[in-house]
Amino acid sequence: MRTVLFGKKKVVALAAACLSSLMFGLEISSVPVILPTLEEVLRGNFRDMQWIMNAYTIACTTVLMAAGTLADRYGRRRIFIISVALFGATSLVCGLARGVGVLIVSRALQGVSGGAMLICQVAVLSQLFGSGRERSVAFGWWGIVFGVGLGFGPIIGGLIVAVSSWEWVFLVHVALAVVVLVLIVAGVEESSDPLAQRLDMGGIVSLSVAVFCLTWWITQGGVVVAGVAVVSFIAFLRVERMHARPMFDFSVFRIREFSGAILGSMGMNFSFWPFMIYLPIYFQMGLGYGAVKAGLSLLAYTLPTLVVAPVGERLALRYRPGNVIPLGMFTIGAGFLLMRWGCGVSGAGWVTLLPGELMAGIGLGLTNTTVTNTTTGAVADERAGMASGIDMSARLITLAINIALMGVILVEGVYGYLERVVGGSGEGLRRMAEDIAAGHSGQGGVARGALVHGFEGVLLYGGVGVMVLAGLSFVIFNKKNRVVDVQECDACVQKRNRH
Repeated sequence: MRTVLFGKKKVVALAAACLSSLMFGLEISSVPVILPTLEEVLRGNFRDMQWIMNAYTIACTTVLMAAGTLADRYGRRRIFIISVALFGATSLVCGLARGVGVLIVSRALQGVSGGAMLICQVAVLSQLFGSGRERSVAFGWWGIVFGVGLGFGPIIGGLIVAVSSWEWVFLVHVALAVVVLVLIVAGVEESSDPLAQRLDMGGIVSLSVAVFCLTWWITQGGVVVAGVAVVSFIAFLRVERMHARPMFDFSVFRIREFSGAILGSMGMNFSFWPFMIYLPIYFQMGLGYGAVKAGLSLLAYTLPTLVVAPVGERLALRYRPGNVIPLGMFTIGAGFLLMRWGCGVSGAGWVTLLPGELMAGIGLGLTNTTVTNTTTGAVADERAGMASGIDMSARLITLAINIALMGVILVEGVYGYLERVVGGSGEGLRRMAEDIAAGHSGQGGVARGALVHGFEGVLLYGGVGVMVLAGLSFVIFNKKNRVVDVQECDACVQKRNRH
């Protein structure tokens, strides 16, 4: 098995998947630390910064289901090549942007290619490494390299801004994309699902509209927008149930391993990832750190994934994913509550946040690759694209919604503090609250107290929410009476038994 795993072509294919995961990880974690710089240089506001991140995540969500089906139908290698090439091209456009509007649009285009690239990574690995040990080792390396991108992204982003300019946070991906394309051509063999059917455009459009409108309503308000979100989501459910072979196949939720793992996908993006958008604001504006020091302070939050990801995979093989995934989510929640304490104490700084950051990072490491391995391992190999599409859709939909929700909670927490301490109300006070939440109103006195109060609310929301999802995941994983879909094929059952 070791010879098969480390054969030349498999090593090159694994390198292609890992390096593209490094690109995706860097793009997630390096951008938040430069948001204060972008806000100043491009003359944006708090909501603009939310949309620089949400344009990427919503666009990823839009393409995930389509990418999974396209990869299954037309070839995972072919779609992988196209997505990496587009990711490099759109990264170039992001680096050349000279206005907030242009950057938001180019980030959306980058998200489309990034989402397709991510799906192809998972689908290619699932196809190439089928057995329990092969899959565990391959996804372990994938998780480590993904963790390198996520872990070092903050300090890389901070260093780039310090020694050069923010543009290179995006432009670095142009060169990386060229290397990945060479590796794909050299090592990835074509694979597809002969039973894959035509693109489910009804499902793609209805879900995309629902997520976009819900996110817009959370950040901007509007009764009509909320109504469109509800109607679009109902339409999505109806379209998917009527489709003969939907991309979002609800029958897989009857498999308890799949459903329990999907709650893990949601839990990570309910708490850990959306908070990473706002944590640099606390370090840079609440504590007065520069971009490099803020990036260094964020390492404790992201680096544990490097060490813990392969440990999580081994624990899952020994103690079952049904125990490891809920444990990881519960650990994230405990870390959030520790950070809430750390940012509110007298003399707060990176030292007081360190225990909570480390605990949250450890929890993510236990959960992340274990979730991906479990969702794709719960279905037959030829449906790996669909399974990874649902997994990543759950992650990115939850991420987009919670970036918006955490922003609302932060602003409302600051606003409530100002009402009590400063007095008054109305649009003027709300604009002041948004300025403080974005870090524009100083680092001491009332402004800092208001910012800390807002962050305490965000941390409580994320910590309690992920713990609730951990409990639900544990219950689903450990149901005594397992329900298996009547259409589930024998290959699917045999595959799960091997795990």
